[in-house]
Amino acid sequence: MVRVESTELSWRSLVKRQWPLASSLAAISLAELAALQSVFGLVQVLGGLVVCTVAVLAPWRPLDATLLVPAGMICTAFCLRLTDTWFRPYFFVSGVSVSMVGASMATIAILVREVSRLRAVVGTVLIVAAVVGAEFIGWPVVAPVEYQTWQPDPWASVLGGSILLVLAVGTGLYFRARDSERASQLAASVAAAQNAERMALARELHDVVAHYVTAIVVHANAGQVNRDVDVLPLIAASGNEALTAMRRLVGKMRDGTSAAGPAASSSLQDDVRALADESGLPVRLSFDLRDAVPQELARSVLRLVQESLTNTRKHASAVSSVDVSLSSGDGMLHLRVADDGVASGAPVGGSGGYGIVGMRERVELLGGTFSAGRREPAGWTVRADLPVT
Repeated sequence: MVRVESTELSWRSLVKRQWPLASSLAAISLAELAALQSVFGLVQVLGGLVVCTVAVLAPWRPLDATLLVPAGMICTAFCLRLTDTWFRPYFFVSGVSVSMVGASMATIAILVREVSRLRAVVGTVLIVAAVVGAEFIGWPVVAPVEYQTWQPDPWASVLGGSILLVLAVGTGLYFRARDSERASQLAASVAAAQNAERMALARELHDVVAHYVTAIVVHANAGQVNRDVDVLPLIAASGNEALTAMRRLVGKMRDGTSAAGPAASSSLQDDVRALADESGLPVRLSFDLRDAVPQELARSVLRLVQESLTNTRKHASAVSSVDVSLSSGDGMLHLRVADDGVASGAPVGGSGGYGIVGMRERVELLGGTFSAGRREPAGWTVRADLPVT
């Protein structure tokens, strides 16, 4: 996987992410400043501040930090050598200070976290080489003063440096793995949201637009069978409703503020009656609503009734009655749509088989239960039980 430099990190994000490192390096630099033995030692303190600053800003441009941190350490070591400045060595380091070592570790961790593996390896090698080079450059300055009675063990230096290098690389790998996991979770969340939106749009198209298109096809077929019947006004009305529904759907896709389906008014009973009148089917209505129905739930109920009536027109023939009953009680709303038609061989306009699936998804999203099936001796029944609150 190819990773690029993190150049879009804002100041606020950088401060939030890097303040622990900045605070730690600042505290070490102050301690080094307090331990100065000579005014010329300010060269090392100032060089350390430069290297620490680059390390703190490294998330912005990790590859630039890879060049600046080694350059800062080498230049500081040369300045110490040219000015013949002696200083107190720390642990196993002499030409580089503790703050520089900490800044180097932080930069290596950021490289491992942010950039590709190859660039991280190259950058780490450069920084390690700079630390070793600064050691050799600074060694003649401190050896005569500090190491007169004790000679440092090179193997101890290698061991200590290796431990710090492993800590730096391990820290970078940990944060790299955590970032990868977060990115995977975010991608999965985005994919799930996109899938949910696609399913919602599919339900909108099937439940709303298909309803009016089916009406157009039914009226057109009726006009072909009986040419004495003037079906053009009905077809025009259904076409206008389909266009209106499409505009609502486009509005919802653009800004999410417009509903694609029939809007629920203050009276669910009146809305259901209007759907029954539009269907052209012999619908018998029954209402027993004892609880107030929220607008969003009422809108979903209208969709269920609309799709049920559309399915009856598409799939059934010889329909003498369609019973639509709505009742509520004990916090539940009960919907039942039952017809006595006979299944036709070929549905009007064809069928994609998504009507029942869409109704079931809609009901389950609202926390309800759904069932649909044949009834005896003939017909089809749709039931939905939805929680009112």
